Amino acid sequence: MTTQPEAELEAALIDQLQSLKYTRVKIKDQAAMLANLKQQLEIHNGNITLSKNEFELILNHLNTGTVIERAKILRDKYALKREATDGKPAETIYISFLNCDEWCRNEFQVTNQISIEGKRKNRYDVTILINGLPLVQIELKKRGSELKVAFHQINRYQHESYDAGAGLFQYVQLFIISNGVNTKYFANNKFQAFQQTFYWTDKENNRISDLSEFADTFLRTCHLAKMITHYIVITASNILKVLRPYQVYATEALVEQVKTSTKNAYIWHTTGSGKTLTSFKASQIIMRSPQVHKVVFVVDRKDLDYQTAKEFNEFSKGSVDSTTNTNNLVKQLNDDSTKLIVTTIQKLNNAIVKGRYLDKIQHLQDKKFVFIFDECHRSQFGETHQNIKKFFTNCQMFGFTGTPILAENAFGSKDYQQTTASLFGDCLHKYVIVDAIKDENVLRFAVEYVGKTNQTSNSTPKKRRKKKGANDLDIAVEETDTKEMLESPLRLEKVVDYILEHHAQKTKAPDFTAMFCVSNIETLIKYYELFQKQQAQATTPLKIATIFSYAANEENPQANGMIDEEPLEIPSEAKINQSNRDKLDQFITDYNALFNTKHSANDSQAFYNYAQDISKRVRQGEIDILLVVNMFLTGFDSPRLNTLYVDKNLKFHGLVQAFSRTNRILNDKKSQGNIVCFRNLKKATDDAIALFSDKDAKATVLVQPYEDYVAQFNEAAIALLKITPTIKSVDTLADENKKLEFVTQFRELLRLKNALTTFADFEETDLTLEAQKFEDYKSKYLDVYDSVKKERNTEKPSILDEVDFELSLIHRDEINVAYILNLLRSMSKTDPAAAQKRQKEILDLMAGEVQLRSKRALIETFIENNLQQLQPHENAEQAFEDYWLTKKSEALAELCTTENIAPEELSKLINNYAFANRLPREQEIISALNFKPKILERKATIDRISEKIKSLIDTFIEGMGGAV
Repeated sequence: MTTQPEAELEAALIDQLQSLKYTRVKIKDQAAMLANLKQQLEIHNGNITLSKNEFELILNHLNTGTVIERAKILRDKYALKREATDGKPAETIYISFLNCDEWCRNEFQVTNQISIEGKRKNRYDVTILINGLPLVQIELKKRGSELKVAFHQINRYQHESYDAGAGLFQYVQLFIISNGVNTKYFANNKFQAFQQTFYWTDKENNRISDLSEFADTFLRTCHLAKMITHYIVITASNILKVLRPYQVYATEALVEQVKTSTKNAYIWHTTGSGKTLTSFKASQIIMRSPQVHKVVFVVDRKDLDYQTAKEFNEFSKGSVDSTTNTNNLVKQLNDDSTKLIVTTIQKLNNAIVKGRYLDKIQHLQDKKFVFIFDECHRSQFGETHQNIKKFFTNCQMFGFTGTPILAENAFGSKDYQQTTASLFGDCLHKYVIVDAIKDENVLRFAVEYVGKTNQTSNSTPKKRRKKKGANDLDIAVEETDTKEMLESPLRLEKVVDYILEHHAQKTKAPDFTAMFCVSNIETLIKYYELFQKQQAQATTPLKIATIFSYAANEENPQANGMIDEEPLEIPSEAKINQSNRDKLDQFITDYNALFNTKHSANDSQAFYNYAQDISKRVRQGEIDILLVVNMFLTGFDSPRLNTLYVDKNLKFHGLVQAFSRTNRILNDKKSQGNIVCFRNLKKATDDAIALFSDKDAKATVLVQPYEDYVAQFNEAAIALLKITPTIKSVDTLADENKKLEFVTQFRELLRLKNALTTFADFEETDLTLEAQKFEDYKSKYLDVYDSVKKERNTEKPSILDEVDFELSLIHRDEINVAYILNLLRSMSKTDPAAAQKRQKEILDLMAGEVQLRSKRALIETFIENNLQQLQPHENAEQAFEDYWLTKKSEALAELCTTENIAPEELSKLINNYAFANRLPREQEIISALNFKPKILERKATIDRISEKIKSLIDTFIEGMGGAV
């Protein structure tokens, strides 16, 4: 049975869109597109007639700026000044490009196979035009193809042709990719990964992935227009974001609740699913409601970081005040021009309970206020909740939580146990961790238990390893173990040694980072000092940072899993632990020396600034391990954080919140969130997963144990050897279908090994395919990739074009020319036999590294012809640098000669790439030539030179790691 061809899929979709009231229009190139745009804008703006000059003015206005700037132009109006003609006076009319208020009242068209020529000529599958502008692009692949291929194709269009001519395709707001069976959508952002593409669902989170069903729901004209006008956000960091389905349903439920009811409510969306974006969008829409006086978005001060403040101020100028000054909040409450206020729980509580503020806001008590709480279960929230209800008599309160307080984990005294329902009422929408994992919106957890119990989180006793593994550490882990045992110097030292040994493996250093949460400040201090001591002689020590409150803070025995807050503000009446304060000052001094900063904890604002700097550096991957007690375990979002070391007892809300710091999606390489427990949290983990999803959720939420991955890898290796029994047999694969089998099977091994190597118990000897053979097959895999890449530059179609090689699983930032130089340096000082062995290791390494393959021949020549001729006193590094610069100069000169390029102009193009990280544009290449190519030869000339420049950059600039 043959699969449905792409052309049939395209025709069926267009027929369906016509039945959904889209007008079919034939547009084959930019000229036809511009003619259609003029006509549609005339219709959309009340059947006006635009003169040629007027339309040129509109086009000039439209053809301006980046994707983000055009997204703003799209939602704005253009003031078109008309001259007096035929007895009519001069006037200014306002041209609308998109009706955002009455979103159904736009003009909807569908077309297909538009050709646009930029760096290359590209032909797009299906385009949805709204008022003549291409706002939705649909890329289809035949059934059975990988969806990632369509994603990468769009990414190629974004770089090659969307900005060509009038740049109208820069107005695309949404992309849709489908192979008929699976369909996803995403916003126009050419720097995002495939992981930022989303499935559509119904309100109960049931996936709608079939293209026909997706079209029947998502692509209905009113719904599509509403997604574009209401549910795309332009962030402060200049990125277009589109809401996921559960975010849309939650927002609409909140808006409806304000319109039709006075009741409070809450949203249960799992940690890591984007609650802040949902609450932001809900605030934005609700504040426009005429019956609402103000919307107050409430966060904890420690969560009001620079990015959150910037996002809200971008949307509503002056809405955020990041200071601790309650007077500023009082001014905002009294300012009628401010419809949205972003404040902290602490300031809000001050304003409504302290006499010096009450007189200034007493007149607001009966006004309609809507309070939206970003995380409705901060430990101090219950009291504030009651104070708000008591003061604001006409308010509605909505809470967001990823871990609601249910009867099973309620806190407080027996007579007064608070739950989310008792505080907020009904749950308007639910999206639990199982839903998020199935939708690939968060990652699963790989939980390893280190210590005497050594229980693999998802294994049965039969599956436990018989041999002693890395996790069989002789340390106390049980809740019944005494405080003295758990905090003994020997135990802490063993834990530090374990982390130092396995950290690079866990975080795939330098790709990801980790956090280490411990039971109390005194233990944290001991751990910090142990890390410093154990790394004193290390050449490249891990960067360790820490933050904790120096106010004495007793653990709440009634918290029942809630994580006690460590305040960023130190109350004047607080009891200060001077010993902790002195240690914190000492650790901040270390931090300042490490990062050349000047932080302190002299006052609340200075401490807040220190916390914000730590937050930024963790997100940027500059801190290897952040050591905490409670801070950063809730509300902190860093996609680059993939590992949590745990030496404290956690349960329920606190456990899921802490674990969830690790499970943000990022890329193919980040396959899971790693949890390394130095306490026996097995039952607590199982109970928390069951409570916040269901009793059968463990298999979804937790990754399989190590032994299962080993078995899968070995089975996949057997399958690979059936396809290609030897390394050489890859070269003799009969046809593309056989090559596809090899690529698909070896990619599965890459995926499995990516997961396997994060386990502390990982040993190459557990795998039936030995390490060297794996590397040899990887080299052949990359050979196939290289051949496919070359074929893509021709018009010859290939089934291998439909495969994503997932090179991020192979790419390692630390393996670059600088790394190879270190190996060469050691090789030059060894005896001939050892040098020969090291030479083979280097060549094998280069064959398996994506970023070194283009350099392999040159380095091999250097080893054979130059390195072996060096005298003992000569410097191998300097010899390589001289050799490399010579070869680079020769390559530049050859390119200038063969293509008749001015040398100084080529140098400018190369330098521009090094500075701006962008390849030369067509006009820049033409300007660099010593001749003017003929019109018919222009495209071929530009394409050929562009490829040669890219090849030169790949060889001599990329992947150097600071060498040369």
